[in-house]
Formats: sequence, C-alpha cells, structure tokens
Amino acid sequence: MNRRGFLIALGLMLQALLFSPQMAGAETRAFVDAAGRKVEIPDNVHRVLAAGPPASVLLYALAPDKMVGWVREPSADEKAFIAAPYHDLPAYGRLTGKGNTANIEMVLKMKPDLIIDVGTVDATYVSLADRVQQQTGIPYILIDGSFAKTPDSLRTLGDLLGVKDKGEELAGYADATLKRVDAVAAAVPADKRPRVYYGRGPKGLETGLAGSINMEVLGAVGAANVAEAAGSGGLANVSLEQVLSWNPEVILTLDPNFQASVLHDPLWAGIAAVKQGRVYRAPTLPFGWFDSPPGVNRLIGVAWLTSVLYPDSHVDLRTETRDFYKRFYHVEVTDEQLDGLLAQSSAKP
Repeated sequence: MNRRGFLIALGLMLQALLFSPQMAGAETRAFVDAAGRKVEIPDNVHRVLAAGPPASVLLYALAPDKMVGWVREPSADEKAFIAAPYHDLPAYGRLTGKGNTANIEMVLKMKPDLIIDVGTVDATYVSLADRVQQQTGIPYILIDGSFAKTPDSLRTLGDLLGVKDKGEELAGYADATLKRVDAVAAAVPADKRPRVYYGRGPKGLETGLAGSINMEVLGAVGAANVAEAAGSGGLANVSLEQVLSWNPEVILTLDPNFQASVLHDPLWAGIAAVKQGRVYRAPTLPFGWFDSPPGVNRLIGVAWLTSVLYPDSHVDLRTETRDFYKRFYHVEVTDEQLDGLLAQSSAKP
C-alpha cells in the first residue's frame, strides 16, 4: 500500500470509529436481521441511508424525515408524486444491485446512523453488509424484501425506526391487499391462469425467470410466467423465437417504446397477446407498479394487475390509487395526475 492509500485507509478507520454507536455514546440494542446477523443499532435512529432502490421506497413510506437522501435523484416527473421537501433530498448513489455507484467516502459524508438494505437476502448481500459495516462502523441491516413478507418488513422497520404506529398502519394495508389477492388467485383454476410475458427494455427481450423477485407480483395474482420455461434465476435476456414459442396471452411492460412498437411489429404479430391487443404498460411514477424497484410500491400494482387480467373483478383503481399514494407517498393525487398515471395502462387496439 502506498502512502496515499495508507492515509485514506487510516482516515476511513478513524471515521468508522467516530461513527460507531458505541463510540458516540449512544444507547444501543441488539437486532437480528433477515440474514441472522446480530447488529448493534442505536435505540434512537435519526438518519438512515438506504442501500438500494427498494430500501429507499420502504424508508420513504415509513419515515421520510429520517432519510439522508435518495440512491438517485428523482426525475421531474417522479418528483410530482413525491412530497416536498423529500423530493429534493440529495442523491448519493447505490450500494447494491446493478450499477452500484456509492462509495465508502460518500456513505460517511451522509452521516447516517443506520444503513438498511431491502430485497434478496443471500451470501452476496451479507458479504457486502459485513464489509461496509466494518469499513464505516455504521450498523448495516438486511430486511427480506420478498412480496409475501411485505407486512413483516413494514412492521419490523417501523418498530426499528420509532414509527411503530405508521408501520402497523401500512402493514395492515399490506395484509388486506395480500388477503384479497390470495382470494383472487385461489378462484382461478390452474389450467385457466393467464399466461403472461413480461418484456423489459425497448426491445422487450429482457424478462424475469422462475424465482425472480421481479416476477413475484405475477404469481401473487394467479398468473403464469411463460418465461419460467427458460429456467430459474433473476433477470435474463431471451430471444424473440422463445417468446414466439411461449405464445403468451398477455404481455406486460414498463417501457413506452416497446409498448408502442410491439403491436405493429410483424415479428411479434403471431403472438396471441398481440393479436388480441392485450399489451399493458404498468404505471411507473414515482416508482414502478409491477417492478423497478421490486419494493412495497408493488402493493398498488396488484390492484392494477388484477384489473387488467380479470376485467370482471371490478377494481376501483382510481380510488385505490388515491388511497395508496396518500398512505405510502404522502401526496394527494389530482384527477389530472390520475389520468396521466393510468392513460397508458390499459390495452391498446
């Protein structure tokens, strides 16, 4: 290690010591996270850094006053659905996932007294949490972000952050949502389940395989992911020939370019979903309803997905959207905003 590297490492070690709850004289308590890691966290948590987008959404829903910033700056369109002053919090990059951009210096600069990550819990994320915690001295916890665990995540973090009542309110909403979705799914015979393809990107050829966290909502509403035929894993690129062979009845996407092109592209013309005009784009403001990120934002997505997959379900999407945005995003949605959100979410001829 050269002199500069030694000085940087020494500086980080000293900062880590200064930021550790024990050295700061803070009262602490032991918390066992979703990976079984025992982490000492302050009794009173005031500043929290989210390691990735799902954690950002969960933190914003529960305790926006404790956020130190966003993993990326929200766009102008996104800011319209995020309450002031939180939409103007600084961006510091992401510690986890594709395109991680944050570094230890930036983490220390934000001066959090807790780091949280929400999502998949496996050896990779455990290793990252251990390393960042060791380098910074800041407690770093992992929370299971699977869709079925949403109520637990809300209750756990609400209690941890000292906003137990808010956590219970949102967890109760999640419980009711999951119960309703379970009833919808249970009423659909296995051989009648809609066969759905989820196309990401402008060409629609990135999708989620069996077991992908990005596809959980699909299974929750009793639909079948045709891409499971390609195996298990996370997100993956597939070929048009594979999609043609799967012949989905419904296509979902987040991408406006793909939605606009697929219905008029002769290469996709033979697919049942295209023939029947059943290509739907999930709303994405301020966070994706189906995916992107795979966080608590998906709770409103199941209402939308139920409405498009089962038109006879009579979901009052406008009322549900208003309620969800008020509870989770702390904003009152106007009629004009609702029109814009839902304008591209129905099937196109």
